[in-house]
Amino acid sequence: MASSKVGSIGEYIREQRTRAKISLRQLADVSGISNPYLSQIERGLRKPSAEILQQIAKGLRISAEALYIQAGILEEREADTDVEAALRADLILTERQKQVLLDIYLSFRKENELADVPSEHLTEGKEEVG
Repeated sequence: MASSKVGSIGEYIREQRTRAKISLRQLADVSGISNPYLSQIERGLRKPSAEILQQIAKGLRISAEALYIQAGILEEREADTDVEAALRADLILTERQKQVLLDIYLSFRKENELADVPSEHLTEGKEEVG
């Protein structure tokens, strides 16, 4: 069972790299990981540590959390809202795009919670500002 998880993280990294349209060598350069080691990870021959996954995530410009979940280091958390669940489930968006959209969405929610504005007045307040 553990070997299939190792393989799946490598496949996931390869998929994200391909979507980002960068070569293995380019990812190795930007993440600071050797090309042969990164190749072994993608082929499922090596199990990367959390630190290596973080470097790969930075190189791919995706969240490290996504890689940790895929590698089985973290449990996938339940989405708080339908919007979050829909974004996380979208198969077309890259992990980086999902994370950016989630960050924007959550920042708007936090802003509204901090303002403690009743929902029926949200539109009025936004129209006056814009």
